[in-house]
Amino acid sequence: MKWDSNTLGELVKTYGGRIQTGPFGSQLHQHDYKLEGIPVVMPKDIINDRFDTRSISKISEDDADRLGKHKLSIGDLVLPRRGDINKRALCKQENIGWICGTGCLKIRLNDNIVDPNYLYYYFNLSTVVESILNKAVGSTMLNLSGGILSSIKLIYPPLPTQHKIASILSAYDDLIENNLKRIKLLEEKAFLTYKGIVRDEEMVSVNKLEEIIQVVKRKPKILKSDYKGKGDFPIIDQSTDFIGGYTDEKEAIYEDIPMIVFGDHTRILKYINFPFACGADGTQLVKPKNPNVSDAYLYFELISCNLSNYHYARHFKFLKEQIIKLPSETMMKDYKTETDRIFNLIQTLRLTNTKLREARDILLPKLMNGQITV
Repeated sequence: MKWDSNTLGELVKTYGGRIQTGPFGSQLHQHDYKLEGIPVVMPKDIINDRFDTRSISKISEDDADRLGKHKLSIGDLVLPRRGDINKRALCKQENIGWICGTGCLKIRLNDNIVDPNYLYYYFNLSTVVESILNKAVGSTMLNLSGGILSSIKLIYPPLPTQHKIASILSAYDDLIENNLKRIKLLEEKAFLTYKGIVRDEEMVSVNKLEEIIQVVKRKPKILKSDYKGKGDFPIIDQSTDFIGGYTDEKEAIYEDIPMIVFGDHTRILKYINFPFACGADGTQLVKPKNPNVSDAYLYFELISCNLSNYHYARHFKFLKEQIIKLPSETMMKDYKTETDRIFNLIQTLRLTNTKLREARDILLPKLMNGQITV
């Protein structure tokens, strides 16, 4: 079977053979963003190889039409232009018409030659990622351009074989996506039970947060430059990714779990019920002083606190001033029993996803280099 080779620039479908950048800052201003409207994909919204909508910005339909050439079509591959340039996400049916935003690049290839799903997985090959990183410019922050991406070599089999390869790999991702949906539903169930307690139960204690928590003594922090793609222990930091990376440094591991990790700048909260190391990017680790207080209840109390008015300040000092209301010990005990079961199941699903990703990543290069024929 013959495999062909071209640069991405030779395969780009539109825009005069150029890989397109998102709109410049002069085309979108802060006052253009709305609470409702058409989503605009920024680098921060590319998480775990997909578009994450938790904090995605939106613009009006009129502004989206004005930026029509930046609209996404099914099969478009979107990458950040700077920072974590090894991330990518593929436009699917539900993303059609979204805007490729400032700070992103959009690759749209001729799908009569290259299956977009094949390209998506091709960009996960370690050799391709390394090639992109080596071609990027900048010392403190890596930067990509359409020209740099256009020079990347793409090696591909006939289209039917591309379809088969992408289908095999996407079967793993479909299972991962289903587990992520189950995780979201389980978290929502725990949160709704918490909301019911707050709404219906009589509170027996009202305190400032600093009166009911203990700040966990810090162990060695793991620098971003020391993160590994695989390791014995996950690293938790204040990024939007639930797990930032991995380490084998046993002296950095926290085992007194559950524990709540709070991002001092990002305000991101994470409930951790497995041994972990902490990143060095500004986090606070907290637990209830009273062991009868459910960690999960405290976690959802903190999520419900509004710290949006403090912008990029260090937020922990404001968080400690928040008023926390606690129900009876009997109610708290029942909630702890329920949420321990829920979060243990969530952790089982996360471990399953880790194994699925590992299996997929073992297959990936073997399929892409023809070592495994399909």
